[in-house]
Amino acid sequence: MNVPINRVAEDPPMIIRTEKRKISTVRILAELWEARELVVQFTMRDITIRYAQAVMGFAWALFMPCLIVAAGLIFRLAFSNASGTSGQTSSVASLLVKSLPWAFFSASISQSTQSILAYASLIGKVKFPRESLPLASVIAQSADLFIGATLIAVILPFLGVSLGLSLLWVPLLVVLLILFVVGNGLILSCANLFYRDVKYIVQVLLNFGVFATPVFFEPQMLGPRYGAIMLKLPLSPFIQGLDLSIVHGHNLLEPLSLPGSDGVMVTVWSPWMLGYAVLLTVVVLWSGLRIFRRGAAHFAEMA
Repeated sequence: MNVPINRVAEDPPMIIRTEKRKISTVRILAELWEARELVVQFTMRDITIRYAQAVMGFAWALFMPCLIVAAGLIFRLAFSNASGTSGQTSSVASLLVKSLPWAFFSASISQSTQSILAYASLIGKVKFPRESLPLASVIAQSADLFIGATLIAVILPFLGVSLGLSLLWVPLLVVLLILFVVGNGLILSCANLFYRDVKYIVQVLLNFGVFATPVFFEPQMLGPRYGAIMLKLPLSPFIQGLDLSIVHGHNLLEPLSLPGSDGVMVTVWSPWMLGYAVLLTVVVLWSGLRIFRRGAAHFAEMA
């Protein structure tokens, strides 16, 4: 005799959907604004460590630009002797102006790349926007930038440079440069946490990058073809724009061509380079914020 068995209908298996939280650039910026006091504390700590525990103190803010100028003068002298041309005070002033943003870029990238590992003891223990670490490193280096800029502003009149309305371009270029460096610092600090050899690659690139950007060599020295290639490199619009607006008094909305060593006219500035600098800054900063926030979820296990 078959006994009917009452079977209880089984519930269908529960499907758990995990939605990835969308990364909002606006939200990241809002969190950084809320944590601005913490950013200031990180910045002051970096400045204190760099200056208070150094023999030269604030002189370090001037040492690197001066070292770059000295090296650049040697290269300029060698180039002048080889080409049969004579050096000019305007070229010395250009070298002085262009050495400052490069020194800022180099030092900021070096420090921000290692900023996450420098505060590894805080990662996973204290909740705060991790972006504040590389941001604070760049802001701390900005102090050196403004100290050096003050000294250069005093020296330039003695080199025959007259300051005019073209200086109005300088604040825009400086802000773009700082934001561009912040974006790169976010990407590289995140990459260095996952791949510890990134800092060595960065140092190699910085050591040789000064020869590729218009610091030691100007575009007109390289001719039309290679000068155009130099101006397309990411850092070139910032450095070249600062040089032309400060030393040459040039309006960046107008193109400019200068004679090269062989007498051929070389384009050293085009208005599109200004838009190129803005586009680079926006893309790099936006990418840096999103890449950094996406990787921040794994910082605790990697630090």
